[in-house]
Amino acid sequence: MCGIAGIYAPNKELPDEGILRRMLFQIRHRGPDEFGTFVAPEIGLAHARLSIIDLETGQQPMCTLDGRFWIVFNGEIFNYLDLRNKLVENGHHFRTKSDTEVILHLYEDKGAATVTDLNGQFAFAIWDQLKKELFLARDRFGIRPLYYMNFGTSFVFGSEIKAIFAHPATNRKINPIAIDDIFTFWFPLSPNSAFQDVLEIPPAHYMTVTSAGTRLVKYWNLPEETDLPGAFSVDDYAEQLRDLMVDSVRLQLQADVPVGVFLSGGLDSSVIASIVSHYTPNDIHTFSISFQDPEFDETDKQRQMTEYLRSIHAEVNCKLGSISDIFREIVWHTEVPILRTAPAPIFLLAKLLRKNNYKVALTGEGADEVLAGYDLFKEAKIRRFIRKSPQSKSRSSLIRRLYPYLRNSPTRHLSIAQYFFNAQPDPFGATFDSHANRWNLTALSKNFFMPEFRRCIREPFPEKRIEILLGKTIPSDPLSVSQRIELQTFLPSYLLSSQGDRMLMANSVEGRFPFLDHRIVEFGFRVPPNLRMRGLREKYILRRAMADILPATTRNLIKQPYRAPDAKSFFEDPGNGIIDEFLSKFAIAKGGIFNPDMVSKLVDKCRTSKVLGFKDNSSLIGILSTQILIDRFINHFQSNDEIPSERTKTIRYQSHGKDRSNVKN
Repeated sequence: MCGIAGIYAPNKELPDEGILRRMLFQIRHRGPDEFGTFVAPEIGLAHARLSIIDLETGQQPMCTLDGRFWIVFNGEIFNYLDLRNKLVENGHHFRTKSDTEVILHLYEDKGAATVTDLNGQFAFAIWDQLKKELFLARDRFGIRPLYYMNFGTSFVFGSEIKAIFAHPATNRKINPIAIDDIFTFWFPLSPNSAFQDVLEIPPAHYMTVTSAGTRLVKYWNLPEETDLPGAFSVDDYAEQLRDLMVDSVRLQLQADVPVGVFLSGGLDSSVIASIVSHYTPNDIHTFSISFQDPEFDETDKQRQMTEYLRSIHAEVNCKLGSISDIFREIVWHTEVPILRTAPAPIFLLAKLLRKNNYKVALTGEGADEVLAGYDLFKEAKIRRFIRKSPQSKSRSSLIRRLYPYLRNSPTRHLSIAQYFFNAQPDPFGATFDSHANRWNLTALSKNFFMPEFRRCIREPFPEKRIEILLGKTIPSDPLSVSQRIELQTFLPSYLLSSQGDRMLMANSVEGRFPFLDHRIVEFGFRVPPNLRMRGLREKYILRRAMADILPATTRNLIKQPYRAPDAKSFFEDPGNGIIDEFLSKFAIAKGGIFNPDMVSKLVDKCRTSKVLGFKDNSSLIGILSTQILIDRFINHFQSNDEIPSERTKTIRYQSHGKDRSNVKN
């Protein structure tokens, strides 16, 4: 895994190498092993390498033999050996053993269609020296980030926004529309970022950039139809899923460095760990988070699995003060306001992994989206049942089956719960029935916005945003609708970003996600809905598929979402000072987004109350993280430091009749 950056300046001289090294400095955590740049008329490419495959000869930027195509690549291509063999059969000659060179040779043959052959997690840029064309691409699920900013005279891109901000022409401003999105959906709606004019290449898209402009193309979509009931038996589906999962894990274990496994104690990570244990010769080293607060702790489940697996195990304990101590750093790496503290313990877990000399970890993200594991899918199902059968006596028993892990579950107060489950999805519309309550509840935090800030924001939910949230095709069954929303929005824009790539790469660790092999996702959406969720039994087909390689206690676990202590994390150690620094009336007024008096009352409530609801927790974390973001990226951003030239392999393009390159360090 790596960090990439670049500058495309049509009809201009060589880009400034110092600027490229400053861009690399901002993302040095993504690839501390090696640094490289390539400069030629109109183009500059930069790469920070985390060496995982082909440690000896995989340096970047990398070019084809004739010097025409140049690439900087962040990610892994898991089917690269099969692709390489086919390319060799077709007459291609390789200088390295890397997956990077496979992409280059594919691009020589297929151009933009290359992306459809790749099974992996990737963001890369390819420069065509002959056509003077820049090609950018991102994987199907947005596992690896890729941002850009177009000045008109220059096009700048990078794995993280901080790399783009190292370019002296950038004008750093908060994007009010994105902030409004975050305080409803938890993330900016693609392609926006939290900053004005900084956009992302959306998942499953590629972009071509020339002097004539940019062209964005979507190259992959989720299946539109599920299998008809009875197309296959339950056992057939279970066998297909197991075969796909085993193959995905085997592919994702490929590395020239050790690969660990994150183990939460839940079903998904236990499935990954059990496949490693049962189907591969690899020794298994597992890593877990424990919590000081027993409401969030799953240590018992984790240790049951480590004993079953006989794994070499390490864990890190997250105390309340741990979260507040690192929260400034967390926001620096997320580059977006967050409404929960959940990324912080992941940061600590990645640090533990790196401390144990591991660079790669397999994780269970994606299973809940693909195989229907979340509470909100159950909530929507109960809500549909209640509306269809409002007099049913089973309503209360269904509601009480939810949230057993919550200390203050709303199902304890049946009148409140029934109001929640009878709530109408307005103003979002019936299409978003499963998500409307979450969005409406989160949007209450926008009451803290100043009137002046509100005037910079669009209406709450224009119809044109539906396609961004769901896509052009709306499935006929409601469960698939709900899953698509999660998979296409919340997963890439929050989970895989703030809790995935950013927290791991902050510690120079690569996360791999076997459930997000596109073959498994396509298969999961073909499985009939009643086999994804049977009654209120989530991930039914996964449990069937893995029944004989999991302990019964793990196989029968009820989903417990990963959570972390929120507001109270910041009042455990008053000496930390983070609340006074960023949420004082003076600091809030200076930020210009939130009402100082209202925030002051919220802080007092969070400081003194023993029990806080979702609204107060998310409001405090959202406001605090926004304030830190403004401080770090707008008011005090530092862009002068650069990777020393002696640590950077610089390639300067020289033309001698035919296109070729000479290397000068």
